[in-house]
Amino acid sequence: MSTQTAQRSAWLPRVAIGAGVLAAVLLQLLPFYITLTTSVKARSDLSSQWLPPTDWYWQNFVTAIEDGGILRAIGNSAIVTIGTTLLVCVLGALAAYPLARRATVGNTLVLAGVIGLIMVPPLSILVPLYSMMSKLGLVNTHIGTILVMTALQLPLAIFLYTAFMRALPVEIEEAASVDGARGLQLLFRVVFPMLKPVTATVIILTGVAVWNEYAMSVYLMRSPEMRTIAPAISSFFATSSSDLGAAAAASLLSVLPVLLVYLVLQRYFIKGMVAGYEK
Repeated sequence: MSTQTAQRSAWLPRVAIGAGVLAAVLLQLLPFYITLTTSVKARSDLSSQWLPPTDWYWQNFVTAIEDGGILRAIGNSAIVTIGTTLLVCVLGALAAYPLARRATVGNTLVLAGVIGLIMVPPLSILVPLYSMMSKLGLVNTHIGTILVMTALQLPLAIFLYTAFMRALPVEIEEAASVDGARGLQLLFRVVFPMLKPVTATVIILTGVAVWNEYAMSVYLMRSPEMRTIAPAISSFFATSSSDLGAAAAASLLSVLPVLLVYLVLQRYFIKGMVAGYEK
């Protein structure tokens, strides 16, 4: 009897954890399911959003593309996201290397300042930032938005790269130095190839944040031709709020690029997040 009781007490926590994970997954997938069912229903279809459509209505996607300019907005978002992500990865890794390898008081203070910048709300600097961008002629430009987004995302990237590099063995770099590697050659040929897990994490976090960013983009990209995906969907929904199917189709189209990138890089994501704390 005691053996059966012990076995039961052993699997009960596992069942509880599994049920909790399943409930969390279903809760996360629920908005996506409702968006999917709504996007393929005609406006005349008054059935519940919980029910799948009897006839799949693909015209909603055509309306979102033609009237909402969603493909143009996706293109603008892709330019801003790719440009920002590249800058954040390169600058973040370069800035993190001395912070991780030189344990000085100055570097400790710099890293503390970087962590402090993560906590600064971006909207708190909107007014002076917009004024400066307007004077420089960078409003309604891709490069202006890329520079702003890079500045906003760089502190977190530096923090993640620093934590990861501290867990890397110094002996590898010392051996490369003995073989003649110096300066940037040491960084690009020895250190950077070891940063794949954390780089994947930075790409996902930066890409998703920039892709979904609304508050800054709505002011920096005011022209309809330059709007990124979040302001474009907001504007389209405001003008066609009665057509929920087209609005849902626009939202669904905006999710697909980020979802594909995450599926490709997901195996590196968790490893990069926790690697800096394994030591």
